[in-house]
Amino acid sequence: MIKICIFDLDGTLAATQESIARPVNMTLALYGLPPQPVEAFNYFAGDGIKNALKRALIASGDTEASHLEEGLPKCRAWMQEDPCYKATPYDHIEWALDELKKRGVKIAVFSNKPHESAVSVVETIFGKGVFDHIQGQTDRIPIKPDPTGVFEILDKFGAKKEECLYFGDTNTDMQTGNNAGVTTVGVTWGFRPRSELEANNADIIIDSPEEIPGLI
Repeated sequence: MIKICIFDLDGTLAATQESIARPVNMTLALYGLPPQPVEAFNYFAGDGIKNALKRALIASGDTEASHLEEGLPKCRAWMQEDPCYKATPYDHIEWALDELKKRGVKIAVFSNKPHESAVSVVETIFGKGVFDHIQGQTDRIPIKPDPTGVFEILDKFGAKKEECLYFGDTNTDMQTGNNAGVTTVGVTWGFRPRSELEANNADIIIDSPEEIPGLI
């Protein structure tokens, strides 16, 4: 019996590429580097803002990412300034979440965004109190694919690994779920292709949020 569903945020619950591209491209501009197109963030994003900035610096010509450490605090500040910039929920995801709640399933978010940004984005898009728990990256919770955040959420709700589904759209997400020993559900509507989910051992792959309640 499934008692809890844990969702990645970027590319799983919401289309957030522009909200990530904005602070990263503002940071690139500080160093006279060309901006990266929004679609490039399908691959730059997913492993935390530091890795997104590093990948963008390299793509823009700073091949050694020499501006990373200096630019990162500025990038984080700009992200926190407007973490929901042009972010929108995917079609039918709100309906699917409501169906889970009707069935008594706890729903949580585990994101590689900084914790404050994750909370802001989720509560702005979906409303306060919709999710039973929101967890972003902190000094105590490392970025995925480290499974610490998954374990914390399971402990919070007294759920066992076999009572959890973990939803995500990237290799990092599938690795996170596998590292935690929970059932992984790859979603194809996000940032990455089905082939990446398959290559990273997704237990289940779905093509629409409308399929989510049927997994319970």
